Amino acid sequence: MVDAFRMHIMQTKELGTCPVRQIGGCSFLYMRISNVYIVIVVSSNANVACAFKFVVEAVALFKSYFGGAFDEDAIRNNFVLIYELLDEIMDFGYPQNLSPEILKLYITQEGVRSPFSSKASDKPVPNATLQVTGAVGWRREGLMYKKNEVFLDIVESVNLLMSSKGSVLRCDVTGKILMKCFLSGMPDLKLGLNDKIGLEKEAQLKSRPTKSGKTIELDDVTFHQCVNLTRFNSEKTVSFVPPDGEFELMKYRITEGVNLPFRVLPTIKELGRTRMEINVKVKSVFGAKMFALGVVVKVPVPKQTAKTSFQTTSGKAKYNASIDSLVWKIRKFPGQTEATMSAEVELISTMGEKKSWNRPPIQMEFQVPMFTASGLRVRFLKVWEKSGYNTVEWVRYITRAGSYEIRC
Repeated sequence: MVDAFRMHIMQTKELGTCPVRQIGGCSFLYMRISNVYIVIVVSSNANVACAFKFVVEAVALFKSYFGGAFDEDAIRNNFVLIYELLDEIMDFGYPQNLSPEILKLYITQEGVRSPFSSKASDKPVPNATLQVTGAVGWRREGLMYKKNEVFLDIVESVNLLMSSKGSVLRCDVTGKILMKCFLSGMPDLKLGLNDKIGLEKEAQLKSRPTKSGKTIELDDVTFHQCVNLTRFNSEKTVSFVPPDGEFELMKYRITEGVNLPFRVLPTIKELGRTRMEINVKVKSVFGAKMFALGVVVKVPVPKQTAKTSFQTTSGKAKYNASIDSLVWKIRKFPGQTEATMSAEVELISTMGEKKSWNRPPIQMEFQVPMFTASGLRVRFLKVWEKSGYNTVEWVRYITRAGSYEIRC
């Protein structure tokens, strides 16, 4: 099988973009990570998504043992350890436990690490039987903290394509909820969001009318394995026993009712073949008490740009020849305000290029703390534990620019 993959796929350079190839009666599912090909060979109609997910999780596991590196040298240096791990993470073609935290409890052999990676501290090895065979395989028992805290971050990327006349052509938000838990024992957490289905289900169960306020519709929701899906399907609440430390609780996408943080109004005038006038007005639509950080507006200009001059109401602008753009940077942009940039561009008159300039879109970068473009809000975060300790919950919101483009 190794020779078949090498001869038919690698040597013939027929890799292309498809990660699944069929040769004879076998299917080859492969990924390239750094300089290593990882190949899964199946002779039956296997679940391809599950296979690739297994590869991604296995690579993350190897990196945690090898100090963050996964390349040819790391594999050569850790051959024995890789065989020992493979024996645990898959049996008879079925994926088993791939959690680094649990596997490190009983596969205590350390990988040969890069000299630049930090060495893991030695910890006592508790009994791992419950974590390997039990229902909560991602958390070990006996955790104790002096201060029980939960940090919850909602991070959103807003994607926009706007026409030159100001109409929205495409707009969506992709978000993720990141958690960092420092909780003792085996806590049970319950998270309440202002999503439409969850609020309607809660009102139905409690026989109360739904409270007025903004509700949102979540699309394409994916959860961490710790979330109780049976309870989510019946009650529409996110309940879970969290892993220790940092993890990604859920991902989602929203396509309707997006609050755009910025409006961009560009006007570009071509004055003959050698001069251009560019005016760009940026308005912040979010609350007056908020502010955006690291705002960057990239206004494309023709390749034959020779000289530029700027006037800005805030921030600094300059011409970047390597990306053929005027780059306008504003370090701090308050809400409910506007800023303008006026630029005069002189062009070199060329005889060769007679075709008109196609005007690429204006691009924006920004970060807005304590603002969500989707309107998602955490209504409550409850923690139950049999010892009844008090917890401190911290919630943060941040919206970033994904692909934020305005045609001009």
